[in-house]
Amino acid sequence: MSIRLECLSHTPLHGYFDPAPAVLADVERVQAAARARVEAYDPELIVVFAPDHFNGFFYDVMPPFCIGAGATAIGDYKSMAGPLSVPTELAVALAGSVIAADIDVALSYRMEVDHGCAQALEVFTGGLDRYPVIPVFINSVAPPLATLRRARLLGEAMGRFLSRTGKRVLVIGSGGISHEPPVPEIAGATPEVAERLISNRHPSPEARNARQERTVAAARAFTAGSSELHPLNPEWDQAFLGHLAYDLQAVDGMSNAAITRDGGRSAHEIRTWVAAFGLLSAYGPYHASLDFYRPIPEWIAGFAAMHAEPLGGQVA
Repeated sequence: MSIRLECLSHTPLHGYFDPAPAVLADVERVQAAARARVEAYDPELIVVFAPDHFNGFFYDVMPPFCIGAGATAIGDYKSMAGPLSVPTELAVALAGSVIAADIDVALSYRMEVDHGCAQALEVFTGGLDRYPVIPVFINSVAPPLATLRRARLLGEAMGRFLSRTGKRVLVIGSGGISHEPPVPEIAGATPEVAERLISNRHPSPEARNARQERTVAAARAFTAGSSELHPLNPEWDQAFLGHLAYDLQAVDGMSNAAITRDGGRSAHEIRTWVAAFGLLSAYGPYHASLDFYRPIPEWIAGFAAMHAEPLGGQVA
């Protein structure tokens, strides 16, 4: 039985609108070090917690959490496309165990994941199907949202099950810290926008390109200081990352309203990190290392990377 954790911010803007070369080189250096750790660990199973950005999950049915028993990456924003190597029976058993622990979770045999999941797998493993992987969707952009406490308890319930499998498990959390890209809200939306949020699977290439162009334009305006998007909040980011490392249960006191106020509407992606650390904590006390943090306006994100493992293990 063993466990390792890697958490990393993702961005759809990499390759579209990048920061200065020195900053980009720092990010890529940190990513390469993380991938080397994963290769050395050689996991037998990966669990990746990721959000979705109205690409695979919509308001026709919007669960707070969903475990994938089968999954395909859609390939948005230059991310990889194709099937994930999901161990279906294990994923179904995991879902059943979580439900038996009084954590309500949905199950999907046909989950579609976007760059929020695919980028993490590409960075850490070089592909989508190199290792068996169970994707776990955590709703982070479509209110109403579950609490951080509930995300932590989801991770803990999953960790208790996985600790009994005897497998070398790698748990990944993929999400930005403070950030507010131009993701629409259904409250106050026009009928056309509301319909896209309710059901807009498999848009035309032209529609997807137009969406991506709007995001790039928003990043340019944000970097130029001519945007009304929520500013990045490095102080808030660092405080949150400290909770993960030293006092995970402290996140229970972070209300959804306060997250939006302090970190921006998409800062709710921190749920993926909370769930990942919750899973790790089920194996016992751990040591966490903050590998990188920087506010990157070109990517409209407080961008961070952490890794962790149980106490007594060798920390890279």
